[in-house]
Amino acid sequence: MTTATVCKPYEGDILAQHSANGRVQLLKDECNDSLADYRIGVKGEYQPVTDIFLDDAPEAVPVLILDKESLQDWLEDAGPVARNWADTNSFDAEPGSILVLPEADGRAARVLAGAERPGDMWACGGLPRRLRSGTFHIENALTPGEATRAATAWGLGCYAFDAYSGSGDGKHASLVWPENTDRNTALAAVEAQSLVRDLINTPANDMGPERLEAAIREVANRHGATISSTIGNDLLAENYPTVHAVGRAAAAAPRLIDLVWGDESQPKLTLVGKGVCFDSGGLDLKPPAGMQLMKKDMGGAANMLGLAHMVMSAALPVRLRLLVPAVENSISGNAMRPMDVIRTRKGLTVEIGNTDAEGRLILCDVLAEASSESPDLILDGATLTGAARTALGADLPALFCNDDAVASALLDACEAEQDPVWRMPLYRPYRKLLSSDVADMNNVSDGPFAGAITAALFLERFVEPGISWAHVDMMAWNREARPGRPRGGEAQFIRGAMAMLRRRYTV
Repeated sequence: MTTATVCKPYEGDILAQHSANGRVQLLKDECNDSLADYRIGVKGEYQPVTDIFLDDAPEAVPVLILDKESLQDWLEDAGPVARNWADTNSFDAEPGSILVLPEADGRAARVLAGAERPGDMWACGGLPRRLRSGTFHIENALTPGEATRAATAWGLGCYAFDAYSGSGDGKHASLVWPENTDRNTALAAVEAQSLVRDLINTPANDMGPERLEAAIREVANRHGATISSTIGNDLLAENYPTVHAVGRAAAAAPRLIDLVWGDESQPKLTLVGKGVCFDSGGLDLKPPAGMQLMKKDMGGAANMLGLAHMVMSAALPVRLRLLVPAVENSISGNAMRPMDVIRTRKGLTVEIGNTDAEGRLILCDVLAEASSESPDLILDGATLTGAARTALGADLPALFCNDDAVASALLDACEAEQDPVWRMPLYRPYRKLLSSDVADMNNVSDGPFAGAITAALFLERFVEPGISWAHVDMMAWNREARPGRPRGGEAQFIRGAMAMLRRRYTV
């Protein structure tokens, strides 16, 4: 079954308009008349937004962001009372630390926030929840980029995933918009990253392929995008055999979700996201420890959806396409087996060396479809390999790219946005590790080495020569809580990617 929906364009400012009192107000979605907000709930409904940003507040308490060096300079001029208070409280501007300087009547006079370095956005990330109430403004002189990132971090610091728990009180402090902030960029980033977190954090019993499709439809509705889905056996009829093979054993039918937005005359930008809503490993079953976090195996799809939302919110002059193969990798009598051979959409045959290497299988057919339009750029995101995490850890996604200029632009933008990635090589001599005796290639290598590279080389075979393509192998999960970044699902790479796309597609 293939279904398509077209909605009216979303009208008005990006997320919110400001009332006379300066507080963020809600707009109505023009397609489903639901409330437009940065939280799409587990059941698909929008959740109420609270007051995070204000236009102005005369009573706002100043926040001064200091690293260790600038703290010493400030203390020299601060006077003995402030110096003694900082000394008594052992405040040394350690990143993530705060010190509230009191007035004589006990009210807050100023807040000092420790930072790793000048301009560190995450110095603001922990403040909303730690301060809990009140209104604050940033005292530092910030560049437009620093101001936008600081506001973004403040908004992300208000995030909490409480859909299944009544323990959270939702309290957080508000921020007066920093001077020079690009408000639309900050709001879109907060909305996108909060959406990504919500989708990944939602357990698989509430986030199967149908619900992931519903979330993508919500975003499509916001922006007047066209969306279609190809479901179940129609995947075979439409020649997406690997998507079908991976997902056919699950109770929830596999599907390919296809969102299109923008002017056909503009450069084509295609985003592809791995949407494995739960990964048991298939017949090559994962051990319990390896299966524990597999609700997050749709993190690539969540991140590419977040990036698509930012692209559409910014009205970039592109023709955007988002492709998400959404499946569960499960076990039943018709499950894909080791040593099966599948003929892919491109015509290449693939031997299944391991059913737990399913992500590259659902992506290969979709990358072949993405290439068929000869887009200007393809970006794909996937929680693809443990090897990338072994090499780079949880916080540093691996970037593979066939275009040095694109790779350089992504690396520069990601560094500037404090959204880091690390480039890894597409070392083509390792292609031989994917050889098969009975098919054109195997879906896994014949040994334990270079797993992230061989996975990327597998995907590269399905991208037509001459098309710029970047693949990001990410964790999409915070293993520990840090300021503005709670433990759980996380957006990675998309703020940096958006900054790069702005430069690429705007004059």
